[in-house]
Order: sequence, then C-alpha cells, then structure tokens
Amino acid sequence: MRLAMTIGCMFASVLAQAQVTVSEPWIRATVGGQKVAGGYLQIKSERDTALVGVKSPAAANVEVHEMAMVDNVMRMRALQKLDVPAGRSVELKPGGYHLMLIDIKEPMKVGAKVPLQLTFEDKDKKRETVEVTAEVRPLSGASAAKGEHKHH
Repeated sequence: MRLAMTIGCMFASVLAQAQVTVSEPWIRATVGGQKVAGGYLQIKSERDTALVGVKSPAAANVEVHEMAMVDNVMRMRALQKLDVPAGRSVELKPGGYHLMLIDIKEPMKVGAKVPLQLTFEDKDKKRETVEVTAEVRPLSGASAAKGEHKHH
C-alpha cells in the first residue's frame, strides 16, 4: 500500500511539472542543396512561459523566427524568445512565427520524422524541456492535417 502511494505521488509530481503542450509539429520538405527548412507547431501552456531554445540532430542550429512587415516589405528576424501566455495557444505557421532549421544535415524528405527538443523558461527561470517528433510534409505546405481541410 505504501509503495502504491509513493508511486502515485511520484506520478502526480511528474504530471504537475508538465506545464507546456506542443502539438501538430511538422517540417516543410526541402529540395536538394537547400540548407534551411521551416518548422511549424502549436504551443499551449498552463502558465506564462517562453520558448527560449530549440535543438534538433537534423540541423546545426534551430532558431525561432517571426515574419513582420517593415516598410511595406515582409522581413524575417530571429527571436531570442517567444512568449507563450498562460492558457493561450501560440501557433508557429507559414508566414508567421516559425522554426528555422539551419544547416540541415540532409534534405527533408516527405514522410521523414525529425526530432525536436524545445526548451521553455518561466518568469522564475524554471526550465522545462519538451521533446516532439515532427513529420516532414510536402513543399506545398501542411497536407490536410488534423482539423484542416483543403478546397479544390
């Protein structure tokens, strides 16, 4: 009985620490010779946090980027962190916030699985790491992902 209570408490402790949820990760396929790839996903957190780092064995470096209109020209810039407000979803998608996998080690082929390790930090400097596997999807974008549909 005591062992069951200890295990139950340990499990509850692990669940209590899981504050960030990452869903629907995907990476856009690349063509031969291309050295960068875009990554997309959704983030939701139970408390205020920020995405402060991303790693993948598939690339030498991974940055969080945003697209913004500057002087009537769409520009991309790297962010040091991406805030994730408590209870709200932040979507990384084409044309907005996104991951940029830099110096990819091989072309991203449709159907391949790419591991990503995301690091989040809250205002108290507590860090949480979330590991996900992103599927590589066609160059044309997300192929009818869950909850999406295309018109002909």
